[in-house]
Amino acid sequence: MSQIINSNHTTQISNVLVIGCGGAGLRAAIEVKLAGLQVSVLGKRARTDSHTVLAAGGINAAFGNVDPEDSWEQHFADTYLEGYGLGDSYQIEIMAKESPSLVKEIDEWGANFAKLQNGTLDQRFFGAHTFRRTCYSGDYTGLSILKTLIKKAESLNIPIHDTQYVTELLIKDQVCFGAMSFDQYSAERTVHLADAVILCTGGHTRIWKKSSSRKNENTGDGYYLSLKAGCELRDMEMVQFHPSGMLLPEEIAGTLVTEAVRGEGGKLINNKGERFMINYDSERMELSTRDRVAMANYIEIAEGRGTPNGGVYLDISHKSKEFIIQKIPSIYRQFLDSQMLDISKEPMEVAPTAHYSMGGVVVSPEHHCTSIRGLYAAGEVAGGLHGANRLGGNSLAEILIFGKKAGISSVAYSKQIKAQIRSEEAIRNAHENINKFLSKGTELAKPLKHKLGNVMWEHCGVIKDKKSLELGIKKVKEIKESIKNVDVRLHYQNCDDLVQIFDLESSVISAQATMLSALNREESRGSHQRSDYPELNDSGKYSCRVKLNQYNLELDISKKDISPLNHHHKNIINKTKDIRDFKGKLLE
Repeated sequence: MSQIINSNHTTQISNVLVIGCGGAGLRAAIEVKLAGLQVSVLGKRARTDSHTVLAAGGINAAFGNVDPEDSWEQHFADTYLEGYGLGDSYQIEIMAKESPSLVKEIDEWGANFAKLQNGTLDQRFFGAHTFRRTCYSGDYTGLSILKTLIKKAESLNIPIHDTQYVTELLIKDQVCFGAMSFDQYSAERTVHLADAVILCTGGHTRIWKKSSSRKNENTGDGYYLSLKAGCELRDMEMVQFHPSGMLLPEEIAGTLVTEAVRGEGGKLINNKGERFMINYDSERMELSTRDRVAMANYIEIAEGRGTPNGGVYLDISHKSKEFIIQKIPSIYRQFLDSQMLDISKEPMEVAPTAHYSMGGVVVSPEHHCTSIRGLYAAGEVAGGLHGANRLGGNSLAEILIFGKKAGISSVAYSKQIKAQIRSEEAIRNAHENINKFLSKGTELAKPLKHKLGNVMWEHCGVIKDKKSLELGIKKVKEIKESIKNVDVRLHYQNCDDLVQIFDLESSVISAQATMLSALNREESRGSHQRSDYPELNDSGKYSCRVKLNQYNLELDISKKDISPLNHHHKNIINKTKDIRDFKGKLLE
C-alpha cells in the first residue's frame, strides 16, 4: 500500500517551459526571453554544474582563421562522412553554416575564446576534422560557455529552478501543455503550464558502468519522458565510447580525459611500448575518429597488450611542462589531484568510457519540433545530427545552434495558438505516476542501478554480439520487474529515494531501447560494432526507430530508410571528400 496518496501541487505558468539548464536549455530560454515571452527553466542539477561543463576540448566553426581553405561545406562533409551516412543532412548543413555566427556571439557575450595575434579566434585540430576549426578556452570550453549563458540568462531575469525533477510531460490529444515536477529537497510538486515545452535533458551514458557522466545525470530521463508522451527515438544503438577515460581512483573511473590531449600531441602506447594507432589508422594516428580510437584501445586491452590497471598509456610527457599547463591545464590538475601523477613526466592510463548518446528524440531539422505539438527537443536528447559517429567539438556547436532554433520555434508556436489546452486527467495521472512509487519494498534502487551499469558494460559495450545482447536484454527485463518492489520513503529534506527510482526507471527503458536497436542493426557502423557482423553493410543506411506501445507499454522497434542526399548535398560531398591529405597536419 502506498505511504502517501498526494494530489497537492502548486502551479507555475509561462509561455515556454525549458526542461534542462545546460547549454542547450539556457540558449533556448535566452531566445524566448529576447522575443518578449515568459520562460521558465527547470534543472535537476545546480545551474553551474550541468553536464555542459564536462565538454572540454572546444567548439567547431569553419572560420578558416588558421586554415583559410576551410569552409562550411568541408565541415558538412567531415560531419556527414564520419557519421557513416546516417546523419540528417539538413541538420548537418544548418550546423555547418550557422556555427560561425553562434560561436562569435557566445565569445562576444563573454566566453573569451583563445585569440590569434590579429584578434581573430584561434583554432586547433580535433579528431577527424580535415582542417583546424575548433575554437577553445584552454581545456574548459564547456564551462566557459555555460558561465557565459548563465550570466546572460541572469541579466534577462530568466527564472532557473535547478532543484526540480520532472516526472511527466502533460499531454492531451497529442498536444503538450506542460510538465509535472517535484522539488528534490522538499518533495513539493509543481504543475508547470506552458504553451510549449523544450526538452534539453541530455543523454543516457550514465547507465554504463564506465561513463564520463557523473552520478544523477544522463540517465535517459528525457528519452523516457518523450516516449511516454508519444514521441519516437532514433539511432539509440549509436553510443560513443570516448577512447580515454580515467581508470583510477575507482570512484571516478570513466571520468573524461579530453581529446585535446591527443589534439596537442598525446601518443597512445601499449604495454610493449608500441604506438599502436599505426595499425588502425596510419594516416590520422591518434587523431582518428573516436570510434576507431576507442575500438583500438579496446582491442589492445582485450588482447593482452594493456596496462596493469586494464587500460592503455596516453603519453604527452614529450611536451614541455609549460606547454601542457598552457594547453590542457584542467587535465594536468586532474591527474595531480586524483593520482598524484605529473603527466609532464609520466604517461596516463586510460580506457574507453561511455561518453555521448548520438541517438535521441526524432525532431525536424529546422525547427527541432517533435511529433507532439508544442514539444521541442535540443542538444544531446535530440537525434539526427551525428549519425553513427560524433566528431569532437560538434556537440557544443549543436547546443547553441539548435537550442536557439528550438527557442525560435517555440516562440512562433506560442504566438499562434488561440487557446491553451488543459487536462485535469493528465495532471491526475502525473500525480499517480509519483504516488505509485511511494511504498515500502524489498529492493533498493541504487544497487539495481549498479547492476544495470554492469549489464550494459558487459553486454552492450564497445563490441557486441547477438548472444550477449539477447542475454543482456533478458537481464534488463529482470531489473525492470524488480522496480515495483523498490523501497521508496520520503523524509524531511530528503527525497533521494524518489529521485533514484525515477532515474532507475528511465535508465531501464533507455537500456532496452539501446539494446533492441543494437540487436536489430546487423552490421558494424561507426560507434556500433558487432563481432558477429564485423563489416559495414551497404544496405545499412537506415535508422532504428523505437516507440512506446501505449497499450502494452512495451517498446516497438522499426527501421526507417535514410533519405538519399539531395543534388546540392551530393555535390558538396563529391567536391570535398578527396580533400583529405592529413600528412603534416594532424600532428604538429
